[in-house]
Amino acid sequence: MSGTSEGPRPAAVAAAGIARPPVTERHTFGRTAAEPPGGCDAHTPDEAHTPDDAHTASDAHTAAGTPAPGDAEDFRGAFRAAGLAMAVIDDEGTVAGANDALAVLLDTEPAALTGRAAADLVDLASDSRTRDAYRAVLERRRARFRCTRRLKHPDGRTLWAEVTVVPVPESRGALLSIADISDRRELQARLRHLQMHDPVTRLPNRTLFFERLASALEASAYDGMAYGVSPAYLDRRSYGDGRTGRIGLCYLDLDGFKAVNDTLGHRTGDRLLAAVATRLTECADHDGYTRSGGHLVARLGGDEFAILVEDSTGTEQLADLARSVLTALQRPFDLAGQRLSVSASIGVVERAAEGTTPTGLMQAADTTLYWAKADGKARWTLFDPERNAHRMTRQALTSTLRPAVEREEFVLQYQPLVGMADGVVRGVEALVRWNHPQFGTLAPNRFIGIAEEDGSIVQLGRWVLRTACRQARRWQLDHPHARPLFVSVNVAVRQVWDSDLVADVAEILAETGLAPQLLQLELTESAVMGSAGRPLQALQALSDMGVRIAIDDFGTGYSNLAYLSRLPVSVLKLDGSFVRGFRYDEGVHPSPADETIVEALIQLAHRLGLTVTAECVETSGQAARLQRIGCDTGQGWLFSRPVAPERIAEMVAVSPRGA
Repeated sequence: MSGTSEGPRPAAVAAAGIARPPVTERHTFGRTAAEPPGGCDAHTPDEAHTPDDAHTASDAHTAAGTPAPGDAEDFRGAFRAAGLAMAVIDDEGTVAGANDALAVLLDTEPAALTGRAAADLVDLASDSRTRDAYRAVLERRRARFRCTRRLKHPDGRTLWAEVTVVPVPESRGALLSIADISDRRELQARLRHLQMHDPVTRLPNRTLFFERLASALEASAYDGMAYGVSPAYLDRRSYGDGRTGRIGLCYLDLDGFKAVNDTLGHRTGDRLLAAVATRLTECADHDGYTRSGGHLVARLGGDEFAILVEDSTGTEQLADLARSVLTALQRPFDLAGQRLSVSASIGVVERAAEGTTPTGLMQAADTTLYWAKADGKARWTLFDPERNAHRMTRQALTSTLRPAVEREEFVLQYQPLVGMADGVVRGVEALVRWNHPQFGTLAPNRFIGIAEEDGSIVQLGRWVLRTACRQARRWQLDHPHARPLFVSVNVAVRQVWDSDLVADVAEILAETGLAPQLLQLELTESAVMGSAGRPLQALQALSDMGVRIAIDDFGTGYSNLAYLSRLPVSVLKLDGSFVRGFRYDEGVHPSPADETIVEALIQLAHRLGLTVTAECVETSGQAARLQRIGCDTGQGWLFSRPVAPERIAEMVAVSPRGA
């Protein structure tokens, strides 16, 4: 574009839609030199002819000695004097002319920029996306292109520039402009720093932490695809450039931090948080320096902190980091005259980044932190997939338990209670099972605790009681000549507190027609021994009704024998841990202490008018010993496992009425 008049018309002139002046000129967008008189004012096919009236107006102004407002020289002067750095480029991206502002920005002369590739001046070819968009503008396939570039000034300064490229109308070229936005970027950076950092500890906050975490996981996934290796291989091999394809997280909070705030005030609490942040940063910096690189330490809120380890080398690295953090935090803190000692609980997660999401990683870390606190605090705990699976199963059971009770997904099995003297079935204990559609048949220990926590035990217990009483009455009607079996049903403490147990029992007995003497209710020793007020009144009312009350697992709870003389108890069920000490067969040496305790308890119960049932009777040797020391009934696999009601009916059929 810096050739003779036969060359392309200057873009700035073409853009204005004005005619050339009468004298042919050489345009360099920094200088204008007149051609010798008589030069040909030829127009190329790309030039647009200006209407005749435009020429007339221009000539009139010139004749008057005043430049016409649309004179090309005015536009060239404006282009040179503009404060915005600009250059006109041809359709190949070559600079045809540059103004003084661009020359100053790049610390050169305007003429030195002519003929250079614009993409090289402002780094428009560093990535394919930018390069393609820039080329689309030059080829008139895109109306505008704008990007931000970080440029190196010749004096060593770094500046941020906003680069804009737009096609010039009626020309094959384009106008490139560069605005120095370094001040704006610096202000934005300061504002972002304030937005992304915690004002108390100066650490990255939750927002920045999750940005970094998401970026790290995305980068690992991209690297895995770029290297063309499988996730399993990434678990075992490094990329060879310090990358491991793994990620680690230490998620911690301070034990008892609320007490510091409550007793010493929030100002002291903030000082403590800042001091903790300093020690965490020191631990992370030391581990990052000696291993794979810097770690991100962030305050997620309150007294919760996180240390993100990108490209971790395995669980051992995270374990070492967690141990160093615990050691660092155990040293006392001196805060403006206050000497404080704190501890922390830490959840540690380390895994392959491939397939991991920020949400999944944080859920695992949060769960593991909960384990650390539940296990006693002031410790670190490593994520355990098997333990987590159990927790997830429990959560699934918790969310489906109430609907399952309403759908009656439960069944009862019955385990015989056998007379030790004659081997005759005296009664049965009703044991509930959950036929879960996903997990199969579940024993009571999998869901009873959950039911007690969420209160569904009341509804479930009422169903168990009604079903057991109805079944006991059915056996009685089907076998009128056999001795009636009593049915023993477990009752949770919450059933006594949260429902009218006495009214429920009376209603169910009346509904089923079962005699009160054939119903036995079992409560744990720890629940019965502390009974007072409403529970004691309920137990007394049930006993007065004729229902038998049994203390389950006796000998492992409070064992306050004074209560035995005050409570309306009929039966003691000895915990199976005592009976296991009776093993004489299979080379198992019996425990003399267990035998002595059981014998004493049986004698005590008989003196108080109570009967005794031994649980977990599994061998004939145990049964013989229990019979010799006077135990009344036994229950265990020696006699029968829990079975369906049809099997119990077979036992009833062979039992004589007078037995």
